Amino acid sequence: MKAFCSDHFVLPLPIGHRFPMDKYRQLRQQVLANLPQIELLDAPSASDGELALAHEPAYVQSVIDGSLAAHMLREIGFPWSPAMVERSRRSVGATIAAARSALQQGVGANLAGGTHHAFAARGGGFCVFNDVAVATRLMQAEWGRGAVARVGVTNRHRAPLRVAVVDLDVHQGNGTAQIFAADDSVFTLSIHGARNYPFSKERSNLDVALPDGCGDADYLLALAQAMASMEQQFSPGLVIYLAGADPHEGDRLGRLKLTFDGLQHRDRWVFDWCLSRHVPVAVVMAGGYGLRLEDTVQVQFNTLRIAAQSFEHWQALGVASAGLAKSGP
Repeated sequence: MKAFCSDHFVLPLPIGHRFPMDKYRQLRQQVLANLPQIELLDAPSASDGELALAHEPAYVQSVIDGSLAAHMLREIGFPWSPAMVERSRRSVGATIAAARSALQQGVGANLAGGTHHAFAARGGGFCVFNDVAVATRLMQAEWGRGAVARVGVTNRHRAPLRVAVVDLDVHQGNGTAQIFAADDSVFTLSIHGARNYPFSKERSNLDVALPDGCGDADYLLALAQAMASMEQQFSPGLVIYLAGADPHEGDRLGRLKLTFDGLQHRDRWVFDWCLSRHVPVAVVMAGGYGLRLEDTVQVQFNTLRIAAQSFEHWQALGVASAGLAKSGP
């Protein structure tokens, strides 16, 4: 399984900044040491044109040249620097590469990404560019012109690529919901904390708002019901899965109470759902702000281990059987 990382491109932050930048380096080291079946690759850099598939060109340019207004930088939560720009490009590029890999092999991963608070013309909540939105739009464009193939799907079987965004970060994917609000080729599902950031939420195709203190059993029931509801409404040819670590009970921003086991059940549910329906899945790590950084890294490591197991099942299926799923409605 291919996984793409961008932790070499470090965003310089002031001392005491609450964003846990080092989690990406630690996660890569854990994968390198313990999951040899995962091929770690450097993330490519997303181009201006790729970013403009989901963002206003003027916003892209203002990020690149450092002319963002002060209030827009405050909303993002990062100081501007050339390193911020490059890291943001790489995070998007990693999700693009993971989505291509998923379409070709069944499963792909980004060891960062999930920047779902970025809107078309502004960022927010530690999100500069929306990697999931850019990757979705680019995969649809490449699919439409035959530049990217999906496992087992020949040209004569091709229909427009429909993408489901399954966002299980504890915070609602407001930017993603806004970008795809009028796009019926993309289904946005967000399961999040009702009283958590963002406090003014957008409307996804399906929002499931959970109360503070929600634990494993109630969360997994909500997930099962949400996935069943999505399936009744939408038939995806690709899933992009935001596997946030922040629903964990040890997260300082999460407010939910999922255990390590509960989160692994969550991940297996999503990967098994995709595998059983022969729908490729690209997974991104999204948020995680553990009181103990090692807990966040452990949650994300568990996600990647389960992703690698799912990838092995995809390989066992073979290309012929993997092509049974439809790529469109």
